[in-house]
Amino acid sequence: MSFPDVRPRRLRRTAALRRLVDETRVAPADLILPLFLKQGLTEPRAIGSLPGVLQHSRESLRKAAHEAVSAGVGGLMLFGVPDTAHKDATGSSGLDPEGILNVGLRDLVAEVGEATVIMGDLCLDEFTTHGHCGVLAPDGTVDNDATLELYGRMGVAMAEAGAHVVGPSGMMDGQVGVVRRALDAAGHQNVSTLAYSVKYAGAFYGPFREAVESSLQGDRRTYQQSPANVREALREVELDVAEGADMVMVKPALPYLDVIAAVRERVDVPVAAYQVSGEYAMVEAAAEKGWIDRQGVMLETLTSIKRAGAQIMLTYWATEAAQLLRERY
Repeated sequence: MSFPDVRPRRLRRTAALRRLVDETRVAPADLILPLFLKQGLTEPRAIGSLPGVLQHSRESLRKAAHEAVSAGVGGLMLFGVPDTAHKDATGSSGLDPEGILNVGLRDLVAEVGEATVIMGDLCLDEFTTHGHCGVLAPDGTVDNDATLELYGRMGVAMAEAGAHVVGPSGMMDGQVGVVRRALDAAGHQNVSTLAYSVKYAGAFYGPFREAVESSLQGDRRTYQQSPANVREALREVELDVAEGADMVMVKPALPYLDVIAAVRERVDVPVAAYQVSGEYAMVEAAAEKGWIDRQGVMLETLTSIKRAGAQIMLTYWATEAAQLLRERY
């Protein structure tokens, strides 16, 4: 028999060789852990559609933050979940220094602020009675420019609570520029922005809406993007960078690996991707039935997101994945 002169399998022979030649490596510091702080809880509460993810009390939030930092996770992204009595038409509790989001940011900064990056989601949807990401005009549509003024004030409140990074996520035109100017005017020039630049109006957000007890009426297709569009996504990214975004994000992640790659080629700021609740829940559900290797799929999906071009990944597996990665490498 004639054998080939080139034998790629030589480099696959042992686990040590395979590790040595891995082209893409996910590091714990690449991962951001989303956290939910629920107003009024004294004990953490399980989220049915997100197995293993909790609505936290202030005490359990601090504990989860320490666990994540000990595992080497790169940052924490906080979402505040107010009780129903603190929701209104304009989402005012999101701007309140004593609102649940800003209370939580102060707790995280006090606990682990020197050891990791504290981020907060800058949007009104958790705080409004109608569940939209901005204030409504008389005809029921989201009023872009009226919402921007509130985003600026919210960003300042979050910065004053100690956030290192604010994440404008509402997909309002001009949001990054307004938040940047408000931060600078208030003396928070060193607070960074992680712009949710590419946020698709897709079907993967259902478990998240349970986690934040969303009051959404209708849908968000008039401001989030169509899953069919890539050129539109690149335009959004370029606009956000021009407005001063320090980092940009694609959300969701796995269904949009091509978009992540295209964004990475287009801009020179760090690119993030959010592995959203529906992505997480599908893997957990299949693993619970014994259909897939849970940890293997977890790490494979994260590797694929990084391989596509995301430098930063938000994932509900962040702490567990970081622990596994430290064992692997």
